[in-house]
Amino acid sequence: MKGHETSCYTVGIEIAVGAERAFQYLSDLEKLGLWALGCFDTKPSGKEGLYKGRSLFDGSEVFVRTETDEGRLLIDYYVGGPERQIPRIFTRVVPGHTYGGGPDHCLVIMTAWRTKDMSDPRWRRLCASHDAEILMIQSQLERQSPCP
Repeated sequence: MKGHETSCYTVGIEIAVGAERAFQYLSDLEKLGLWALGCFDTKPSGKEGLYKGRSLFDGSEVFVRTETDEGRLLIDYYVGGPERQIPRIFTRVVPGHTYGGGPDHCLVIMTAWRTKDMSDPRWRRLCASHDAEILMIQSQLERQSPCP
């Protein structure tokens, strides 16, 4: 890989809502379009389980689907083109009771990994986006009503 050696990037934050609510919100691909800067304004693509959005950076069309594990509060976001998506973003919701935060709190932790062909500027943009997105998720969930 060219450039810096970072191959994955993780952000996390405590949110003042229960873990189940956070998991349901983060699993909803239409809601993803309210906070994911690289996949904004998500809508069903016409293919079951596949949504499409657009990058706020360059206007390109992005396709996304998820695999979720509700029992473990895990979400894998598969991202790419209309025919092929790869699992690039992983989210874990940690219930408050596991770290002393109580039932009305949770941790949300997102990890992205870098593909071999991702340029340094694009990787820096992704990392900066995740820094902002985790704050947007926190704000939207704690407000109880995401921005339209």
